Amino acid sequence: MIPPDLVEEVVINILRTAVTSLPSDVISALERAEARETDDIARTQLRTIMENVRCAEGTSVPMCQDTGVPLFFVSGSCDADLEKAIRRGVSRATMEVPLRPNAVHPLTRKNAGDNLGIDVPYIHYSPGPSGFVDITVMPKGAGSENMSALRMLTPAEGMKGIKSFVLDTVVNAGGRPCPPTIVGLGIGGSSDIAMSLAKRALLRPLDVRNPYPELQTLEEELLEAINQTGIGPMGLGGRTTSLGVRVDLAYCHTASLPVAVNIQCWSARRASARIFLDSRVVYSKEGFW
Repeated sequence: MIPPDLVEEVVINILRTAVTSLPSDVISALERAEARETDDIARTQLRTIMENVRCAEGTSVPMCQDTGVPLFFVSGSCDADLEKAIRRGVSRATMEVPLRPNAVHPLTRKNAGDNLGIDVPYIHYSPGPSGFVDITVMPKGAGSENMSALRMLTPAEGMKGIKSFVLDTVVNAGGRPCPPTIVGLGIGGSSDIAMSLAKRALLRPLDVRNPYPELQTLEEELLEAINQTGIGPMGLGGRTTSLGVRVDLAYCHTASLPVAVNIQCWSARRASARIFLDSRVVYSKEGFW
């Protein structure tokens, strides 16, 4: 099996990568947004964002003071020691990167100071090949996470209801999630599954098309509508309110239509590692698609 000490070191590495640099697809999308922007204030905001990204990567300092709550997506050869190793890695990364200790008890607000707590870091497990384990981290800040929304639509509301709900959510969020955002949309499953789908959708790079044509069309239509709101970078107006819309779905009960929106800020941080059983490690900011 994979040595727990190796998992611990890998977790530290991908957390450091995630909070100090952006994936190439996000950088490209920000550069395209700046190139087509016609509003001076919006263009200045986008240039400032890019300068911040360059400084963070050049100095290995987190690009945002809110380094988020670390969410992990794990698949492959998992065993009982994996979660323990991930938790140790998070604790060490909090001190070594460093990360802001954001994890608190929801009622007492007590903070252990190491980003650990009950079910934190939260780990999404999924089946995968047996020859390796994939670990992806997505640090999720509160500014964007607080704009999450869930609605249990009726089947009769259909696609029209889905689009209306997404646009209402984005308009209500305004500049609070630090646009330009990436909008994750989960459709189907149950109430909890829909939000998990929305988060998982955010892992798909902006330059990777949705494998389902009807969902690709939905992503394109929603992106166009969102960018017509004029909210713009940092909510100060402009042509780019969102860099992309990512949609994922699951079958649901015949009498329900769960829909969830999970917004990611411009600092769309994620990093992955594939650890093979022989202890080889391959790192990627874009994930393995």
